[in-house]
Order: sequence, then C-alpha cells, then structure tokens
Amino acid sequence: MENIYYLLVVCLVFWYFIYLRKVSEAALIHANRYCEQSQLQFIAIARRSSRLTFNKKHGLVWFSLFDIEFSGDGESSNHATLSLYGLKLDNVDVPPYRV
Repeated sequence: MENIYYLLVVCLVFWYFIYLRKVSEAALIHANRYCEQSQLQFIAIARRSSRLTFNKKHGLVWFSLFDIEFSGDGESSNHATLSLYGLKLDNVDVPPYRV
C-alpha cells in the first residue's frame, strides 16, 4: 500500500515541474507581447518566485513573479516585474526608463 503513496508523490512532483514549465512559457508570451505593444526590446526573463495562494478573486491558484529585462533605447537595460495568477497575466510593474 505504501508503494501507491510513493507513486502519488512522484507523480505530483512530476506534475509540478511540468506545470511550472507551462507557467514559464505563458510568462514569456506575455512579456514578448508587452514589449511589442510598448515598442521595447525584450532581453530576458527569469522566475523570481512561485507559490500556492488563495484570494477571493481567483480562488486557490499558483501566484508567480517574473523579472523581465528590456531596453527602451537599445543601449541600456532595465528591469520590470511581471505577475501571473495561474497562466493569466495580472500586472506588469515597469519603473521609469530611458526612451
């Protein structure tokens, strides 16, 4: 009987890594779309954190923060923060940057 529990734990860990990969791909798509709409040059994206959270608007969902690196003038690099609830974009926090 304990073998079933081991198998369940292994499957949950496997599912978790696959789901985080899907979230990363969704964040990349959102970041590219935001940079295209704002006429910015996209450089890189990195996950800051992911956690399971509950709120009244979204319910029980994975909340993820990503750091985006972009350029407004083609020479300097700037950082922004992208937040996702599940696979949906919640907010893009962009500090002032040089155009």
